[in-house]
Amino acid sequence: MTKKYLFPTILALLFITGCSTNYTTRVNNSAGRATIYEDPNTVGKVAGVGIESQDVVSITDQMMRDILATPAIANRTVPPRVIIDDRYFHNESSSVINKRLITERLMISLNRASVGRIVFVDRSSLEMVQQERTLKRQGAVSEGTLGAVSKVAGADFRLIGRIMSQDTTDSNSGNLSRFHMITFKLIDLETTIPVWTNMYEFKKSAQDDIIYR
Repeated sequence: MTKKYLFPTILALLFITGCSTNYTTRVNNSAGRATIYEDPNTVGKVAGVGIESQDVVSITDQMMRDILATPAIANRTVPPRVIIDDRYFHNESSSVINKRLITERLMISLNRASVGRIVFVDRSSLEMVQQERTLKRQGAVSEGTLGAVSKVAGADFRLIGRIMSQDTTDSNSGNLSRFHMITFKLIDLETTIPVWTNMYEFKKSAQDDIIYR
């Protein structure tokens, strides 16, 4: 190849190579950042002023220990039957929270730690249980291995509670502060008398709050 055509050919090859490189870079994007597992007992990399995992863990652990230290509940000769669910656990705060994160963790933690000193009644399963009992009584299915029970278990105590909050905002700096107070009561289902009460309080501040879903 003569020098007359060598230089244009080199330029053309460089142009083609450059275009090919750019095209490949656009298509084969590098992988995104890998998922990070975080300890739910600690403040995560994404945090705001709402109720978060470390709060749920701390709240339920504290309530569990306190209930098990209450003689009216844990030291009875006959283990009391207790309902712990979110039906009467009301969120009146400005925080978005799945209430069952608190009530389910509290119930399961108590069930594991009480070692039979407390019996838990699951009213969320009532419809399912009634349907099965009807089928058994009608002879549509056989009795279970435990045999028939005359009545569905009644309960002695039920958990009620409230999640409340108070917000303060600095219009100049944009700082947001939120105070939470979460109250718990175990109510005697015959007398309406609370046999155990406790509360959990905390306050958080942030420049900008995050979105909770």
